[in-house]
Amino acid sequence: MDSRLEGIRDTVLARNPGEKEFHQAVIEVFESLGPVHDRHPEFLEGAVLERLCEPERQIIFRVPWTDDAGRVHVNRGFRVEFNSALGPYKGGLRFHPSVYLGIVKFLGFEQIFKNALTGMPIGGGKGGSDFDPRGRSDAEIMRFCQSFMTELYRHIGEYTDVPAGDIGVGGREIGYLFGQYKRITNRYESGVLTGKGISWGGSLVRPEATGYGTVIFAQEMLKTRGQSFDGQRVVVSGSGNVAIHAIAKAQSLGATVVACSDSAGYVVDEAGIDVELLRHIKEVERGRLTEYAARRGGATHVTGGSVWDVNGTVALPCATQNELDGDAAAKLVSNGLIAAAEGANMPSTREAVSVFQEAGILFGPGKAANAGGVATSALEMQQNASRDSWTFEHTEQRLTEIMVGIHDRCAATADEYGAPGNYVVGANIGGFVKVADAMLAQGLI
Repeated sequence: MDSRLEGIRDTVLARNPGEKEFHQAVIEVFESLGPVHDRHPEFLEGAVLERLCEPERQIIFRVPWTDDAGRVHVNRGFRVEFNSALGPYKGGLRFHPSVYLGIVKFLGFEQIFKNALTGMPIGGGKGGSDFDPRGRSDAEIMRFCQSFMTELYRHIGEYTDVPAGDIGVGGREIGYLFGQYKRITNRYESGVLTGKGISWGGSLVRPEATGYGTVIFAQEMLKTRGQSFDGQRVVVSGSGNVAIHAIAKAQSLGATVVACSDSAGYVVDEAGIDVELLRHIKEVERGRLTEYAARRGGATHVTGGSVWDVNGTVALPCATQNELDGDAAAKLVSNGLIAAAEGANMPSTREAVSVFQEAGILFGPGKAANAGGVATSALEMQQNASRDSWTFEHTEQRLTEIMVGIHDRCAATADEYGAPGNYVVGANIGGFVKVADAMLAQGLI
């Protein structure tokens, strides 16, 4: 790390004790930015990094709700509005027991750069709750979402902060949240949330966007070495929305996706994952991969170990942060890996990233490779603002153009700053410079 940035880093870590995921995200970005400050000393003079690492606003609130038996529960809600230099805060809501302020800040910090890379006029933010939707009835989830929005509504708006979904927050939850917002405000403000249902302001391709975008980015990386997804053996972690659509897109391009996972283990299907069966079990039945293995002849369910024990030429981590460590990365490399693209937010540890880069593996970091979701959310905001609705084909084409543009921007920036082929450097610098320029232009705010 550049010595000029070490003191800033130390101050950030000291001011945010115990937030290990946020620390990890900050350090990873700082390690890329030395060459930027050689060319742009005004960023140091204007304390851009110090300001960038301090959220513009952090909101923590109580969320009381009742279960179906009438018992009262209290969860904690969060919204971190990190940076609005490029536009209204934009980023998802995550409902998961692991959520705490450090997770939300890490996600929001990453979102600043991700959103900048899309070229869309959106700032960075993130939110969520430590509520666990697993095993809860629709009525319980509705009551929780209504209570959550009863506080959140006063902090959001289409020109202020536009939440979307993340882990634990899909179309059902967005519907309940939007309904409560509309009820409280007496406004049909479509642009206040993205990920809405198609019949009431949502965008076609939004459910598919993150998974599709990850594969599109990986395809562009492969093209730089004269390769494609055709004939690749792919391993995917996760089996939620992002993973399902990444599997579908990879197989549409000629790959065979042989494994995916959930919290209880992973399945290996040498014939290629049956996407429709997987989607039905996960999205309709809300079941487990054990049921996939039971119904799919030739598939095997494995408990213990890791999905990264399965050999493949392309890895798509689409589950959660820090799921792929250095040992797993080394095993993938030894088993013939040529490319990895992150469909989740920071799923690879710093050690794993180092292993991939030292081995010459094509590696697409999440802030670039999984930007398709927020890019399509921004397209949904455009459609809402114009009271328009685009076809699936048109929206998918826009998504493809954006993801190809992100890839090319990262590659060109890495070349410009003396790190050819390093998409981590390209993504960090490309996003940072755009936001830093805007921050300086807008004065000390």
